[in-house]
Amino acid sequence: MQPSMHDMPDSRNWFAPPPDVRRRHFNSGERQGMTISLQGRPRLNFAANDYLGLSFHPEVCRATQDAVAAHGVGSGASRLISGDDPLMHQLESELAAWKGFESALLVGSGMLANIGLLQSLADRHCTLYCDKLNHASLVDGARLSAGKVQRFAHLDVQQLEGLLQAAGHSKPVAGQRKIIVSDGVFSMDGDCANVAALLQMAERHDALLVLDDAHGFGVLGNAGRGLSSKEDFAGHERLIEVGTCGKALGSYGAFILGTAEMIEGLRQKLRTMTYSTALPPAVCAASLAALHVLQEGKLLQQLHANIALFRSLAAEHDLNLMPSETPIQPLLLGGEEAALHAAEALLNLGFFVPAIRPPTVPEGTARLRITLSAGHGREDIEALVHALQMVAG
Repeated sequence: MQPSMHDMPDSRNWFAPPPDVRRRHFNSGERQGMTISLQGRPRLNFAANDYLGLSFHPEVCRATQDAVAAHGVGSGASRLISGDDPLMHQLESELAAWKGFESALLVGSGMLANIGLLQSLADRHCTLYCDKLNHASLVDGARLSAGKVQRFAHLDVQQLEGLLQAAGHSKPVAGQRKIIVSDGVFSMDGDCANVAALLQMAERHDALLVLDDAHGFGVLGNAGRGLSSKEDFAGHERLIEVGTCGKALGSYGAFILGTAEMIEGLRQKLRTMTYSTALPPAVCAASLAALHVLQEGKLLQQLHANIALFRSLAAEHDLNLMPSETPIQPLLLGGEEAALHAAEALLNLGFFVPAIRPPTVPEGTARLRITLSAGHGREDIEALVHALQMVAG
């Protein structure tokens, strides 16, 4: 007996959640510098990852416009067909040289970079040791790889050491490999991985370290070179680093850094690059211009002055900030309703600071996620702290 049309799945209800399930909403708004227009009026934007304000920088915008005029809008194909513009090679070369690595590979986004990277590295003989608070791109990359996944408590290097030691005591398997996988700066907490400890463990246990420093690049370390530059670990033969052009550079796309041999291998195996349309040349031109402005150092100094000012003022008002030396400054409120109420009150006062709640963060740790930029003025930060004291103090 054939099923009737009434028995067939209805696509309108395919993703319909139960009434008690949280629903996400798109915050459609037009950005202009440090403001964003929401619900018909501008708000000061403390929710973007444009840490240096480069997405609106005149030199970056001018380079983008010139590249569109010269190269058109899109790349037209994947990199292995006809989309491999010389600007991509220039950007890869300059990123690798400035970061202190032998080679770099540009990919369409951080999500594509991490998913493709872990799939390429991890076969069925591989075990991935992953921080429990890793970004979703690393979580999904590990899940979609052929490797076995073991997770360790957030930043708990002692537990990680125990897992690696246990693997060393087990019966060896031909071709067995180990990969430690961690964010550099964790995007919801603003805390940082101990790169020195992770690399030391990689050396002791014959492992690789994959470090996603998307939120550290352009912000931390030697002249903004990221976490791996703090103790001169850049270019380490056991380190594969992922960065992004879509945060501190104010542009779009991502890059993978490593040894020349590793990057050449990824050119052959990285499916998320092979089967994706290449970045538009104008986006590469924007990233190159942004990198040059970053290297001047003035915006980085301003960013860190803004971070210090915000934390000083927040301490004066006894705001419950989580520890962070980065532009990510979470204000812990605990309950979901408290976080949502505070975010709505801030919106009414002219500030866009979204509430972050489960499942993005663990139960009982809902928060306001404040992100600072070099583009914010002193008066913007003072006004924000005053508003936070009103709604969450």
